[in-house]
Amino acid sequence: MKPERAIPETAHAPAGTAASLMGIRRNPGADECARMQRDGFLVVRAFFARHEVRELLRWTEELAAAPEAPGRHWVYREDSRTESGRRVIQRIENFCPFHAGFERLVCHGALTRWTGALLGGPVVLFKDKINFKLPGGGGFKAHQDQQAGWNAYAPRFVSAMVTLDPATVENGCLEIEAGRHREGLIGEEWKPLEETRLNLVAVPTSPGDVIFFDSHAPHASKPNLTDKPRRILYVTYNPAVEGDHRARYFADKRASFPPDVERDAGKSYVFRV
Repeated sequence: MKPERAIPETAHAPAGTAASLMGIRRNPGADECARMQRDGFLVVRAFFARHEVRELLRWTEELAAAPEAPGRHWVYREDSRTESGRRVIQRIENFCPFHAGFERLVCHGALTRWTGALLGGPVVLFKDKINFKLPGGGGFKAHQDQQAGWNAYAPRFVSAMVTLDPATVENGCLEIEAGRHREGLIGEEWKPLEETRLNLVAVPTSPGDVIFFDSHAPHASKPNLTDKPRRILYVTYNPAVEGDHRARYFADKRASFPPDVERDAGKSYVFRV
């Protein structure tokens, strides 16, 4: 594993101010916007400072420890691959309305500014989630986010993947293929892609790094078989001119794939992509 890099605190707002969790101050350069258009993803190292990552982890632990109740943040669990009979948190979604810190960061910080620049105009939040991938947590099959029925809401989205724990090859870092986003949908909706037909490349990241990626970029990740968590914050935006679809998206998802606390014991629920 690579040693922790020194993150330049001077590139961020000082700790203790109202803007201390806003992220990097500068805007994306023309070369970064060009790489995003060319590859369908952009890796920005040290987007968040060390003190910001510590606070984000504290907020993440608050969500994980908060009581689960219908109408609140959504918690999903999965069977551990390393401890038989144990259920572990897989991800938490729809938490910004119930956590002021995350809401401020996601809707008013550098993530919004950068995504707007990469999409060419103002953006609105579409969805928010934290993938926990705890020890024994599973990975995700290759897919394009747009395959998950997103065409019903907008033709294009950009997600920001904020690294909270080191994401390594061993614990299932993001794997992505460059350039395929320009082809639009390359597979059927709701059906994982055939990985043998892809050229996925692993992209390890350190805490504070951010990967922006297009909703048509094919990506995947492998299980975490280490003894440490690999928590990642994902926030997805769409151009504001395409409308605000967040409420409708979560209403649709609740109807078909509700959080664990809202599930009917007599039904089975299957995650597809």
